[in-house]
Order: sequence, then C-alpha cells, then structure tokens
Amino acid sequence: MKFFVDTADVAEIKELAETGLLDGVTTNPTLISKTGRPFKEVLTEICATVDGPISAEVAATDYDGMLAEAKVLLGIAKNIVIKAPMTWDGLRACRALSNDGHKVNVTLCFSANQALLAAKAGATFVSPFIGRLDDIGADGVELIREIRTIYDNFDHLKTEILAASIRSPVNVKEVAMAGADVATIPPEVLKGLVKHPLTDIGLQRFLADWQKTGQKIT
Repeated sequence: MKFFVDTADVAEIKELAETGLLDGVTTNPTLISKTGRPFKEVLTEICATVDGPISAEVAATDYDGMLAEAKVLLGIAKNIVIKAPMTWDGLRACRALSNDGHKVNVTLCFSANQALLAAKAGATFVSPFIGRLDDIGADGVELIREIRTIYDNFDHLKTEILAASIRSPVNVKEVAMAGADVATIPPEVLKGLVKHPLTDIGLQRFLADWQKTGQKIT
C-alpha cells in the first residue's frame, strides 16, 4: 500500500520525504489556507519535494470553472493530480481531464455507488472518507471493502482506492487489510506508525547490554 501524507505543511512533508517511505501528498483548500501562504508557492515547493502524485483541489463547483482552475493547477508541476468533488459536474470534469491524459482524484466519496461512478469517469484515485463516516455511526472501513469488491469484479476499472480521513494508526492497518491501494495520512498519525512501547523497551535493553561490553562498532 502506498503512503501519501495529508498536509500542506512543507516542513512536515520534507521531514517525512527524507525517510524514503512517502509516495505522494494530498492537499485541500482547508490545508492550504492553514499555511497562510500563496497556494501556487506552496504547491510548487511540495511538488519539488516529492516526486509522486500531489493532489491539488479545485475550488469551483461548476464544470467550466473546474476545468479553468485545473488548467492553472496543472501548470504548476508535472506531478499535480487534480482533485475534484463527487458531484455530476466533478465527474464530468474528471472524464474530460482523464480523456486528456491528466490524473484526477475524485474526493468526498461516501458510498460504493459513488466510487463506481468515479471509476466510470476515469478517475485515477477515489477518496473514501472513512473517519467522517465513522463520525456518523457508519463503518468507513466496510466502505473500503465494498469498493475493493466492486473494482475487483471488473478488470477494466483501474481507479485506485485512496483511503482518506484517517484518524489513527489502527485506521491505517484496517484500510490496508481491507484492500486500499493508498492511505493518505496526517503527519502525526504517519509518524505514530513506527511507535510501540515494546520496541522502546527492547531498544533500551539492547543499548544497556551493549554499553556493558565497553566495545564500539567503529
């Protein structure tokens, strides 16, 4: 499963990119607004930091407006992926952009039927928001399973399932087991994947035992 980081904080992205484990980045208008910086400047820096797909979302809600904004976003860098909403206009824009060879991430997906529509429209990625479903008492991970089943039933559907609205390391494990192709993860959750109390205890013991030997490796 690929790991994307869900942030527009360039410093956080650079830190995580240095691990070599980061495959891409997802942004949205809310994350861009938190930086307090011009969006083109932020996206340019992100695209220069990570070679993989960088999702940049349109703000327009109509078809013509989406295509006009997509043209601007695509001009920023070659690895920009246009993020469009799960609406009829968004799906129409997705089809037009994908037909022109551009990658599209259809966002705000909350049902398997919506995910099927995104795939039919030629989306590169579809983003089911599992955390927001959990918030209303639904089962976000079950939605990932449903979409996986549908996509696997039809070989011509090439859309990747990008699990979004990840809230915890447990969510990452669950969507991986459910068959998500990608998880987009907040920086603090992504950093938390490496943590386990037994790892810390074991390392402390190994280091203490090594120190007793009085030896050095170099």
